[in-house]
Order: sequence, then structure tokens, then C-alpha cells
Amino acid sequence: MRIVVTGGAGFIGSHLVDRLVEQGHRIVVIDNFITGCPGNLAQHKGNDAVTIVEHDISKPIYLAEGVDRIFHLASPASPIDYQKLPIPTLKVGALGTHNILGMAKLKKARVLLASTSEVYGDPEEHPQKETYWGHVNPVGPRGCYDESKRFAEALMMAYHTYHKVDTRIVRIFNTYGPRMRLNDGRVVPAFISQVLAGEDLTVFGDGSQTRSFCYVSDLVSGLISLMDKGDENPCNIGNPSEITIREFAERIRDIVGGKTRIVERPLPVDDPRRRRPDITRAKTMLDWEPKVTLQEGLEKTVAWARTVVSPC
Repeated sequence: MRIVVTGGAGFIGSHLVDRLVEQGHRIVVIDNFITGCPGNLAQHKGNDAVTIVEHDISKPIYLAEGVDRIFHLASPASPIDYQKLPIPTLKVGALGTHNILGMAKLKKARVLLASTSEVYGDPEEHPQKETYWGHVNPVGPRGCYDESKRFAEALMMAYHTYHKVDTRIVRIFNTYGPRMRLNDGRVVPAFISQVLAGEDLTVFGDGSQTRSFCYVSDLVSGLISLMDKGDENPCNIGNPSEITIREFAERIRDIVGGKTRIVERPLPVDDPRRRRPDITRAKTMLDWEPKVTLQEGLEKTVAWARTVVSPC
């Protein structure tokens, strides 16, 4: 198939491109590199099966050839990025999704939106099911990202209902692995960078807030399964194994080695207290669940991080 991947130079997008190329598909990557890294696609240089188009998907684009499927992953995704780039974040969620849906309608292509667990906000339901509507502050520091994804989901459903576009919506929970930008502020690269540099490990609050971490290869398998076997309704993809941030910091410290201190900093505004997916729907509909253990995934990620010379 000919498959479009927006945000294909990003952390998750580049791993998805790798997998799709392995499966024998032809890929068109659309990325403006605002947060993506060209080096993430260096392994495909000279490969005629991969075409890279530098373009802001918030602006219209026309592809002359046919398109079978579209993975819409384009968006700043870390708090540092989307708080620095609030308007581009809102634009890619609204205008970018609108442009991608127009392409899907024209080309009669199936399209998948990479949404996020952030649509649940600071959840009052635990674990979070797809039927939960969320507890989101639209004008808080996370609002630009949360609401861009919530609007994008609504737009996907509108195009499915009104124009009969074949759509998928995935709500991605915390994902980690090689190619994360070590300076992007998210907890995994932040902790690994601090330990490797011999710096204090910084937790926000007392570290009792929880997250669930999914290794990137498992996530990519979930994205492809959802595209192949899913329906138009949202589907959580993530690892339901829950751990506190303090325990997570200790786990990374143990893997890297050393006696780095754990220090506390004030909790950011609207930081979710608990985050854990209910993946019953993914198990039932897709026969999918994560396979990589946290220990195995962190060891692979730390080994990669030791080789990184620059942030991108």
C-alpha cells in the first residue's frame, strides 16, 4: 500500500515508518521538523520506498498519486514543546486534521488519528476507559494540547458520520524508547539524562503520582492493529502496569547505576495524579496487549541513550 505518515520524523512516527517499510509498503512522510528529527529517518536515505515531504500539514497539501492509508501523528507532544508552541499545536490538531481528512475523503483512504490520554485530563475515573469524557482544564497550560486532540477527535467522528470517511482514533498513553529527544522534558528522557550526567533526579511533588509506560515497539504494533482491525470509536493503546514516578526514578537509577539523589520540585499546574489505561477494548477487538516488560524496555532505552551525542 501507499501510506502517508504525518509527523513521521518524530519519535513514534519514525518507528512506525520503520515497521511499515519492513512490511513492504511505500511511505510518504510529511513533517515540518518543528519537533521531529531528520536523523530519525536517516536509515531510509536512498530507499525509493520512502518519500520525505517537508511541509506544515496545517497548510493544504495535494498528493498526485493514490493514497491507501494515513497515519496522522503530527503534533508537538511534550509539555515543553506544546507550551512553547501553543498556536502551532492547536493548528495541527484543527487545521492539520481537517487537511488530512480532506485528503482521506479525496483519496478514499482509511485514516488514523493519534490522539492522547491527555484528553482525559486529570482523571476522576481510574483506570480510564474510552467511555470516560475526561476532566480537562481548557485554559490551563496543557489546554492547547488537550483541546487540540479533543477537537481533532470530534472532527474525525464528524467526517466519519457525514462524509463516510473510514476513520480510526487511538488514545496513546505514555510511551518511551529510543529516539525520544533527551531534552524534551518528558519523564523518561529527563530521568535518563539526569542519571547519565550524574545529576539529581527531579520528581515533581512527592512523586506519588502514577503513570503507565508502554515501550514503543508495542505501541507501533497497536497502531497497525487498530488501523487493520479497528472501528471508528476511540481505542486506548498503552501499558496498564502502573508505577509511581518516585518508583520509576529509582528503577532508572538502578539500571544506570550510581547513587544519584532524588529531589522534589513543586508540582506543575494540572499535572495528572493518576494515569492508567483500561485496554479491554484493544484486547477484545485487536487481540493486542503489550509484551515488553518495563525492565527490558528501560534497559534498551538506556543503552541507546548512552550512544546519543546530541539531543536530535
